[in-house]
Amino acid sequence: MSLCHYLRFGIFFEHIIGIKNLKFMSKGKINVAVENIFPLIKKFLYSDHEIFLRELISNATDATTKLTHLSSIGEIKGDIGSPKIEIKINSKKKTLHIIDEGVGMTIDEVDKYINEVAFSGAEEFLEKYKDTAQDSGIIGHFGLGFYSAFMVADKVEIITKSHKNKEGGAHWTCDGSPEYTLIKSDKKKRGTEIILHIAKDSKEFLEESKIRELLLKYNKFMPIPIKLGTKEIDLPLPEGADKDQKPEKKTIDDIINNSSPAWTKTPKNLNEDDYKNFYRELYPTQFEPPLFNIHLNVDYPFHLTGILYFPKLNNDINIQKDKIQLYQNQVFVTDNVEGIVPEFLTLLRGVIDSPDIPLNVSRSYLQADGAVKKISNYITRKVADKLNSLFKKDRKSYEEKWNDIKVVIEYGMLSEEKFFEKAEKFALYPTTKGDYLTYAELEEKIKPNQTDKDDKLIILYASNVEDQHSYIKSAEEKGYTVLLLDSPIISHLIQKMEGSKEKISFARVDGDSIENLIKKDEDVVSKLSEDEKNKLKPIIEEVVKDNGYTVQIESMDSKSLPFVLAQPEFMRRMKEMQQTGGGGMMGNMPEMFTLLVNSNHNLIGQILKTKTTKKRERLIIQALDLAKLSQGLLKGEALTKFLERSLELIK
Repeated sequence: MSLCHYLRFGIFFEHIIGIKNLKFMSKGKINVAVENIFPLIKKFLYSDHEIFLRELISNATDATTKLTHLSSIGEIKGDIGSPKIEIKINSKKKTLHIIDEGVGMTIDEVDKYINEVAFSGAEEFLEKYKDTAQDSGIIGHFGLGFYSAFMVADKVEIITKSHKNKEGGAHWTCDGSPEYTLIKSDKKKRGTEIILHIAKDSKEFLEESKIRELLLKYNKFMPIPIKLGTKEIDLPLPEGADKDQKPEKKTIDDIINNSSPAWTKTPKNLNEDDYKNFYRELYPTQFEPPLFNIHLNVDYPFHLTGILYFPKLNNDINIQKDKIQLYQNQVFVTDNVEGIVPEFLTLLRGVIDSPDIPLNVSRSYLQADGAVKKISNYITRKVADKLNSLFKKDRKSYEEKWNDIKVVIEYGMLSEEKFFEKAEKFALYPTTKGDYLTYAELEEKIKPNQTDKDDKLIILYASNVEDQHSYIKSAEEKGYTVLLLDSPIISHLIQKMEGSKEKISFARVDGDSIENLIKKDEDVVSKLSEDEKNKLKPIIEEVVKDNGYTVQIESMDSKSLPFVLAQPEFMRRMKEMQQTGGGGMMGNMPEMFTLLVNSNHNLIGQILKTKTTKKRERLIIQALDLAKLSQGLLKGEALTKFLERSLELIK
């Protein structure tokens, strides 16, 4: 190879793996030591050595795709048959063979494409046939994929015969040094065979189970059939055969891949069973079917196909990610699609395939790439349109799925402004009575009754119907509607909604007395006089002082609890937000409650009238424990004492 070839390799290699010691200077020349190139390839070309098989099969696929294209435009005459790729393992000789029936190469082409590192045959082919080959599915663009073979092999051979050459082929051999031999070959059939003499430290690649695992990981959906040996199948028994008759066996090719996966087909040619069957093919250990799917297909201004599935999701958003598989022309690349797919959609499952995503660059480059941003925006819009369509088409079915999809939608509303705007049409707000309302419907329903004296709309919500039942009941008795909002990110979302809409406020139903949550112009009349309130407050403060509560006498409904523990909405919300990311240091602060004393409850009047100090303390402690119990704060020894005290009071 000439110096310019090494130089070109050095520039490209620097771009791919970030090596910064290959620098141009204003004067002089760069000397690259020949003997250092192959050790660099072996160590640094790819971070994972198993990638070699993906790269070599991609080359074989390109060779076959080129053949098909040339046949389709009439440059190759006659029947080309049904080309396939074959993988063979020879354990005795310690060799791995990748065989294709594609276009093959002449001796001159081997010298041009193999001996000149980083010269891409795919790139040249696309340029030559740019008017007809743009959609041909050619994968390779850099010309380094072949050399990944040296990461696992001590010696590599190429035996090839071009479709253009009726005579012999070419036989290239290299032992991992810059030295190679290139001679004529007597190969009879069109195509290429790559022979890898596997190194001692890579002997796992001589195990069929390992090769099968890699083929299923990277090449499960390659567009050309891939054969890994043969297998026997039972032939159907003839009609009327004896039930004990054994079926005849037939040996067939063991084709490892599905060369025509669902995402490569048009939606009109697929039904629901096709989508469900493909989901099972992608996730064979997932027995529960997806809720619905979204088929992606766009040709301009970028190329992208794929299918996204909405699985049933629980409320833990951290364990659901990395289920979407990214492909480039049906070659598996990664299942970490952050930066390509909007973050909230990484909770979904499925496949995205695009030749326009730059795969050999850093994630920060990906996030700044214009094509990637367009792809991300397209996927967001497509998902929003699908959700809106499902809502309009069958609202009842959509409502039934809401609890399984709400985390994705709420996450999207929180993180993507455009999705937040579109979600106004299909985001639902369930009530504790089992109704599902859009925001517009909710506002219309509660505005007459839940607008406070300052003309602010108060949206009451609960996070747990069972735990907050008594508070929900008190609110509903006043004709208020209470939402059930229980996702892990709801505190973040309601904070965003309060900032995006005018004169609304969310309040958790157990955060304060119902009178304080929605303050009206009319005041509730207190049964206690001011003197009685002033007398009562220090009595209660003395008993509860060790709890650190601020005591406040309130005029509430006589049916409400005698004591209510109130916590500022913003304080509790900040703590919840901190637990799921955000909220600063609020999560480290102790719980802060105000003890509201209901001056209209009969027990409070009884406490005031009780002459015996001991009995009065017992009543106060009992009322306080009831308030703690309603907030889920009464546990352990305190709960045991409460039960014992309750039994004594009954006696």
